[in-house]
Amino acid sequence: MAGGDSPAETKKGSSKNSKESTLKQKSPAEFFAENKNIAGFDNPGKSLYTTVRELVENALDSSESISELPEVEVTIEEIGKSKFNSMIGLIDRERVDTKLYDDYETDKAREKRLVKEARASEIQAKNLASGKKNKEPGVSKVLKARGEASYYKVTCKDNGKGMPHDDIPNMFGRVLSGTKYGLKQTRGKFGLGAKMALIWSKMSTGLPIEISSSMKSQNYVTFCRLDIDIHRNIPHIHLHEKKANKEKWHGAEIQVVIEGNWTTYRSKILHYMRQMAVITPYAQFLFRFISETPEKNVTVKFTRRTDVMPPIPIETKHHPSSVDLLLIKRLVTDTSKKNLLQFLQNEFVNINKNLAARLIGEMGPDFSPGMAVKSVTAQQMVRIHQLFRQAKFDDPSGDCLSPAGEYNLRLGIIKELHPDMVATHSGSAQVFEGHPFIVEAGVSVGGRDVKQGINIFRFANRIPLLFEQGGDVVTRTALKRINWNSYKINQTQDKIGVFVSIVSTKVPFKGTGKEYIGDDISEIATAVKSAIQQCCIQLKSKIVKRLQAREQQERKRSLSRYIPDATGAVYEVLKQMTEEHTKKRKRYKEEETAMLEKVSKHIITKETLKEKLAEHVEQVDYEMALEYATQSGVSEEPRENIYLQQLNPNHSNSIDLHSPTFVFRLIL
Repeated sequence: MAGGDSPAETKKGSSKNSKESTLKQKSPAEFFAENKNIAGFDNPGKSLYTTVRELVENALDSSESISELPEVEVTIEEIGKSKFNSMIGLIDRERVDTKLYDDYETDKAREKRLVKEARASEIQAKNLASGKKNKEPGVSKVLKARGEASYYKVTCKDNGKGMPHDDIPNMFGRVLSGTKYGLKQTRGKFGLGAKMALIWSKMSTGLPIEISSSMKSQNYVTFCRLDIDIHRNIPHIHLHEKKANKEKWHGAEIQVVIEGNWTTYRSKILHYMRQMAVITPYAQFLFRFISETPEKNVTVKFTRRTDVMPPIPIETKHHPSSVDLLLIKRLVTDTSKKNLLQFLQNEFVNINKNLAARLIGEMGPDFSPGMAVKSVTAQQMVRIHQLFRQAKFDDPSGDCLSPAGEYNLRLGIIKELHPDMVATHSGSAQVFEGHPFIVEAGVSVGGRDVKQGINIFRFANRIPLLFEQGGDVVTRTALKRINWNSYKINQTQDKIGVFVSIVSTKVPFKGTGKEYIGDDISEIATAVKSAIQQCCIQLKSKIVKRLQAREQQERKRSLSRYIPDATGAVYEVLKQMTEEHTKKRKRYKEEETAMLEKVSKHIITKETLKEKLAEHVEQVDYEMALEYATQSGVSEEPRENIYLQQLNPNHSNSIDLHSPTFVFRLIL
């Protein structure tokens, strides 16, 4: 073949190009396994925290979905190396080649360490002899080999609705499948949660997850042991069986063994549980950490303080201004409606029959109310999308949202922090990008275990946010946009707690880790500032009254201090005047004469003068306090409306009187 490649070379080149152009795909499970930091599994410590968080939030969702007061038990059990090896069927083996390990200490390093420890002991002895205070001895740094990981068994048990027997494998062993998809307020949005804990378990320990579940009125408990085929994103079932439900229990118990770090994330996990108790005072939490060393065991119980639960969030339809082309295409594909008029009227909120007809008329001659919705072309979808972006629609209501409520927020703050003063405010529903949201805020002053300065507690869809606080809209608003001094609050010396809870059908988190809410949405930033200011206005009234009472006591104390001396001096003058009048050395007016006669007859004594001066001090103090209150603009506390809840036919023996700050239950 003149001027051409040989067949062998052609075949070789073709094979090489074919190999290079081979397309590869990754399953969702494989993607999240390689990018686990997206879901909050950055390192072993953060993975332990995120596992606890996801399991607790799933438990709360499950209980609230059936209007059951949540009871959640969380146990973290430390697992030593020997126990872990026995769990996976490994036999402990002593080290043979010690120099092979990372924590091997050379003779030179050992000698250097011993010299350093001897020098430290010598300095401590000298300080002790001279009476100086010794510093706490530093912990000697011990190298830890890469293989010396810490393992923990995390167990979470709830009293929720449980899971159907046949759905459990896919609910835990298939990433991006779940029951939380749809447009409604929910604590989870990514279909990960316990699935990501299972992926981390498979990566760090290789052990499967164990699930026990039973639904209400079921006479059996489902037990399932499974792991996940990461490459195919399907569950790998080890055991799936039914057991007798003798205790009539309903709920779920999930157990997973993972690598973690309790030492570094202990405070974060306990802080999370405490904040969860603040925002859900109607739930009962029992947290246990079981260590191999009994002295390090931790047990914390957060008791329930109320049985008033927020309403269950309602799934809603999309607002026209919030949809994109992809969503319109999916809605067209999934709708059961036949024509375009019915589609617009039933698949979106705030579009009635009249408005739907007007929109169709505005779309152009290619559209008609009776046209089949399945026949809408891609170009026509673009036209619908353009009109949705330009037309004016009523804002969506907040009826589908479920905020914690002022009563629960206030109760949670009082229960966990025991502040001296607290004020709460719940704003009305507002809108950003077609999604409704509600901002609730609470501000407390004083309290237990609260540091001086501003302490910020952030919640989104009723879950605590503990990381990346600096960039959050709540942090920036509290630190930079509130003039605390104008509300008689000292920003640096007072113990200030700022609690802000935001609920929405779409919380604009930065990143899928759900760690913080950005400061770039003006509607949310304005609502947060307004809610905090409303709390501060309430607190200012209380603080001014407290200052007024304090100044009143100080004035009274100051005036009362001079009563004995003033009484003695006045009485001596009166006695002298009485002697002069008796000896007729000096004449006095009739009123003065009558008073001097009372002195001579001991009707007016030093004690009676003291009583009269004390009464006068009380009167002057009251008048000065009244004048101060008038000048300061302090008026009566604003009155709150109380609402009478409709009687529930199932519970007709009591009625609830609701106000933002309390619930009064009247037993009939």
